[in-house]
Amino acid sequence: MSLLGKRNPSSDVEKDLDDSHVVETGEVHETEVKRNLKSRHISMIALGGTIGTGLFIGTASPLQDAGPVNTLIAYLFMGTLAYSVTQSLGEMATHTPVSGSFCVFNTRYISKAVGFSSNWCYWFSWAITFAIELSVVGQVIEYWTDAVPLWAWILIFFVILTLANFVPVEYYGEVEFWIAAIKVVAIVGFLIYALCMVCGAGKTGPVGFRYWRNPGPWGPGILVSNKSTSRFLGWLSSLINAAFTYQGVELTGVSAGETANPRKAVPNAINKVIFRILIFYIGTLFFIGLLVPYNDPKLTSSDSYISSSPFLIAIENSGTKVLPHIFNAIILSTIISAGNSNVYIGSRILYSMAHSGVAPRCFLWTTPWGIPYIGVIWTALIGLLAFLNVSNTGATVFDWLVNITAVAGLIAWGFISFAHIRFMNVLRDRGISRDSLPYKARFMPWFAYYAAFFILVITFVQGFSVFFDFNVSDFFTAYISILLFVVLWLGSQLTIYFRSPWLIPLSDIDIDSDSLKVDAEVFDESSQNKFDKFWDKIL
Repeated sequence: MSLLGKRNPSSDVEKDLDDSHVVETGEVHETEVKRNLKSRHISMIALGGTIGTGLFIGTASPLQDAGPVNTLIAYLFMGTLAYSVTQSLGEMATHTPVSGSFCVFNTRYISKAVGFSSNWCYWFSWAITFAIELSVVGQVIEYWTDAVPLWAWILIFFVILTLANFVPVEYYGEVEFWIAAIKVVAIVGFLIYALCMVCGAGKTGPVGFRYWRNPGPWGPGILVSNKSTSRFLGWLSSLINAAFTYQGVELTGVSAGETANPRKAVPNAINKVIFRILIFYIGTLFFIGLLVPYNDPKLTSSDSYISSSPFLIAIENSGTKVLPHIFNAIILSTIISAGNSNVYIGSRILYSMAHSGVAPRCFLWTTPWGIPYIGVIWTALIGLLAFLNVSNTGATVFDWLVNITAVAGLIAWGFISFAHIRFMNVLRDRGISRDSLPYKARFMPWFAYYAAFFILVITFVQGFSVFFDFNVSDFFTAYISILLFVVLWLGSQLTIYFRSPWLIPLSDIDIDSDSLKVDAEVFDESSQNKFDKFWDKIL
């Protein structure tokens, strides 16, 4: 086996590795993941990692503050940024399909220090997201019973999800495929159900646009007395919820290094997943806005955390018995699936960082079946922050963690766009036409500049509310991810990477080594069965 990535012999962090193993204190460790994920697997991993608490629970807050129409506008706007990011990632990850993708690209195309800081922040966002899922899973179960204490549910699912990430990746992909399939069927079913309720099948009769007229489409707004300004601020506050909800669309690129025939599978997955997510999110938000008025008292219910889910409220308001319990079970499976993806992605990020020389070598160590086990353990341990929920209200802890992880995810999105701009500049300077690439991103390069600009703006303004009633705790909650990035970036640039350039010259950027390696690989698809071919058509 050979290691992915071109190593810099002058790096103070990287050590010499031979072609097949890492030798550490006399032990031999495997150092490669396996290309055993199918196209349908990576499509569902992206859906599974994205559709979770952000959609089923987190949409209550923007609906309440911004109203149904402003919430739709916010999610549509963030959807354009998500689409641009996935297009950028698709072009780079198809050209150079390595595990971790843009975590490697940041280091190669921008600088060692930027790669170090942005990648650690991105890993941090997924590790924290795992804590979010663990903190919510017990509260979902409490919708039925509180006989088991919350801390016990956190511990039980911490163990289950951690151990699940030690199975070979093909089995992981298969399990994730079927769990994510439940989400897709559930959301499609909800869209059909909601359409029927809007047209009069429920106890409320034909709802139509009733709640868009009274209490109204725009929501009450927040923070100030001026109605127009308060509504704009309500819309602005919903952007961070939308960013958290969409976070995960980039997962198809992260899993490229474990994908069979990535030159075919990655573009197919990226092109399809983003449109499905937009349909799922915009479609469900549209119907939720029709069935749940923004002033519904259940949106702030304290009976249980899950009781504030707009999905459950829409079903309860329509008078459909039993279905709330069925949908709560679906939400439970959704959160478990998302938590499973969180650990998987976090471990692969650490693996790619170790390949690029911006993380300790131990994260390269894999089991004989290709699992980077140190990364799995390290990521899972951050999930123990979920125990904070035992001594704080679920909503308070959830909002605190959402802000931290959403901003860290935005930072990662911004650097995907910036890395793609650098990648396109390298191609231009070397006289290489983008038409010759395995996959050519749409609307580039202008779409990348559009995404980079607005992501930068949103990252800095998302904490605007803390300045209306300033306190240090809220300020750090809103901006801790930015502060962490700046500290890591400047700290690493001035210490371990002080000999490396602040921005790698275009002439020194390596875009060839791993691309040529994949060019030389032969992918056998003759063994693909009819079941796989069927799902490749519809996924």
